[in-house]
Amino acid sequence: MPVPFFRPDLSEDAVNTVADVLRSGWLTSGPQCAAFEAEFASYVGGETHAVTVNSATAGLHLALEAVGVGPGDEVIVPTLTFTATAEVAAYLGARVVLVDMDPNTLGADLDKVTAALSPRTKAVMFVHFGGYPVDLTDLAETCAARGIPLIEDAAHAIPSRIGPKHIGSFASDVAVFSFYANKTMTTGEGGMVVTRDTAVAARIRTMRTHGIDRDSFARFTTRNDQWRYDVIEAGFKYNMTDFAAALGRHQLAHVDAMRLGRTRAAGWYDAALQGLPLDLPPRPSSEDTHSWHIYPVRLHGGLEARRQVTELFAARQIGYSVHYTPLHKLTYWSGAAILAHEGYPAADAYFEGCLTLPLFPTMSRAEVDEVVGALKEALAC
Repeated sequence: MPVPFFRPDLSEDAVNTVADVLRSGWLTSGPQCAAFEAEFASYVGGETHAVTVNSATAGLHLALEAVGVGPGDEVIVPTLTFTATAEVAAYLGARVVLVDMDPNTLGADLDKVTAALSPRTKAVMFVHFGGYPVDLTDLAETCAARGIPLIEDAAHAIPSRIGPKHIGSFASDVAVFSFYANKTMTTGEGGMVVTRDTAVAARIRTMRTHGIDRDSFARFTTRNDQWRYDVIEAGFKYNMTDFAAALGRHQLAHVDAMRLGRTRAAGWYDAALQGLPLDLPPRPSSEDTHSWHIYPVRLHGGLEARRQVTELFAARQIGYSVHYTPLHKLTYWSGAAILAHEGYPAADAYFEGCLTLPLFPTMSRAEVDEVVGALKEALAC
């Protein structure tokens, strides 16, 4: 039985929602984006502002720009993340300082983040890896005392919560969510920036569309002087389309139900993988909510075990991925980033055998069993 790495949960109602926008004639940022922003801010809570963008990468770029990151500054980034978390600092001429991971959360080691702070640090980026929610209250207080903005890369983290508080509603200065095709909710491509800082939100809104002081929907729907606008900064082209926002609104309404589907499948994996030579994904306390964006395991047999498994998965048409090759192992970042003298032993050990198994909201028990059966065969268990 073929098993895809991911299958989006898209109903005919979702398709019709997007089709209605296409029929409306207004395709770029407009009323759907405005409604999506309001609904997302309400969902996250904490008196936040929400700003739609065309990717989480764009959102991270705008976030760093809005808090003042520029040439010569340093930005602390975990080495176990996708390159986008770091590359946005390079866009602004800043240096990336890589820190090791915490095996208990797969996020950055908070002690190593604190130790890496220096007078040159202009921002700290933290990734909630796989949707595992990490309480950043103490780190936020440390950063605030030094005047250093804390940015949450929350690409995996809707609807992750610490107790009743959603990621992005407390602690950090800015949080950025992803709606890429295989994320916990999707608009195909797209993202959302969330902040409690009104000035930061205003700056991001301006910079996402060429530095223009009026958004296109307002300019084209105002009766008087609709053509007038000013450019107050050299901005970017990072706005979301209205049909993407319409899909996002539909997905947001079902995001908790989709999480339950992924959580159910993760539970089946947990039970079936007991006793195998691998480490299961870490999980937070029962009071917190894991989004279960992905299900990563670490094979005890390292690179050879992963080769055996992936070859059989490919033969059986079972999807898989690796999250991630640590940045310090990649050609560009090995030369461009500021690396730790002691190296990255935790990330190196994790990467040796990490493998991400298929996980999606509509995954069936039979599909989980197919993956587990192939995994056991490859590992000769």
